[in-house]
Amino acid sequence: MFDVLLSDDERWVRDHVRTLVRDRVPPKLLKDMDADRVCYPREFVEMLGAENLLGLRFPVVVGGRGLGWVAEMAALEEVGVLGSALGCAFAMPSIVGEALNLFGTPEQKDRYLKPILAGRQVAAEALTEPRGGSDFFGATTTARRDGDAFVLNGAKRFVVGAEGADVFLVYAKTDPEAKPHKSLSVFLVERAFGVEVHHVYGLLGTRGGGTGRIVFHNVRVPAANLVGPLHAGGEIFNRMMVPERMTSAGGALGAARAALEVAARYSNRRRAFGKLIREFQAVSFKIADSIALLDSARALAYVAARHIDAGLDSRRLVSETKKVATEAAWSIVNNAMQVLGGIGYTDVYPIERLLRDARLMMIWTGSNEIMNLLIQHEYYREVLECAPPVRDIEHDANEEAAAEKVFE
Repeated sequence: MFDVLLSDDERWVRDHVRTLVRDRVPPKLLKDMDADRVCYPREFVEMLGAENLLGLRFPVVVGGRGLGWVAEMAALEEVGVLGSALGCAFAMPSIVGEALNLFGTPEQKDRYLKPILAGRQVAAEALTEPRGGSDFFGATTTARRDGDAFVLNGAKRFVVGAEGADVFLVYAKTDPEAKPHKSLSVFLVERAFGVEVHHVYGLLGTRGGGTGRIVFHNVRVPAANLVGPLHAGGEIFNRMMVPERMTSAGGALGAARAALEVAARYSNRRRAFGKLIREFQAVSFKIADSIALLDSARALAYVAARHIDAGLDSRRLVSETKKVATEAAWSIVNNAMQVLGGIGYTDVYPIERLLRDARLMMIWTGSNEIMNLLIQHEYYREVLECAPPVRDIEHDANEEAAAEKVFE
């Protein structure tokens, strides 16, 4: 039903990614990642790069396809059926690439962006620190200018690709005396510069992505690897939250769809009390609820994608999309497990893995509580600061009772 929202090029990308996901990603890779026998799926990234599917929305001149967010969301949903670890591997070139495409120098694009989009280099983003999660601007990792380089000291945690990445996009404090939003800068830090991996996390889900803690001990980074102007980390971060949150939403749609399809097929085969369990309203209504949740989340995602592609201020829509899609995925995967019953709680089916993956989606790239904070802030601003574009129905009530409107 959503084909009507896609152009021919966007449908081709979706179908091509769907074919690759179906035919060229062996179940063994997923099982080995979930068992931590694979620490990072580099071959998967290389395959996508060879197919020119990384950074779909970036210009052709740097290795993209010159498409938009709609195409990327369609592709993300297809990769999302594989789970969040491979979804991250697909999304990271888009996330790191955003900073390089918008703020990078021509030299940085040649040295880093092009090989990242070609799958020859693996990129990771280093945001979160041990002392803070949502308090991003309270970062304590520092970068001190020393001649033709910056010297980095500090640590970042929950870095997807800590094991596996060749280059990290790192936010560091360059002006401790400035206001938080003006105190950070962004750097491209190659692993070879001396980045140390001190811990790889044992995760509930999203396994096999090499998520860990990295440490900088007097790591020298060439001044040429400063991304954007000095102290512009706040501006870059605000822009980066678009791909961070949209890619989370796209992957969530895929995970939800995969779980729903498993549950629907199961309910059409499993019999109890002499008939298929889909004939029981308790089962079929869970399927119906899940269908409505998925279609609603996908519709919102495509609206947000079109909004971004049109160059409009999309902060509220992006936050809503991340919140709605990830919470829908959590509900849908839970519904699927309930439909399957006890067998759904085992590794006979992939539902339990998708459940473990889905839980993280509501936390990372800004928790859904942070999404609520942004959504209400933007909405209040729209309602209270903008001239009402529609009828103010407050005047349609009893005007004689206006004295009853007491606010203090």
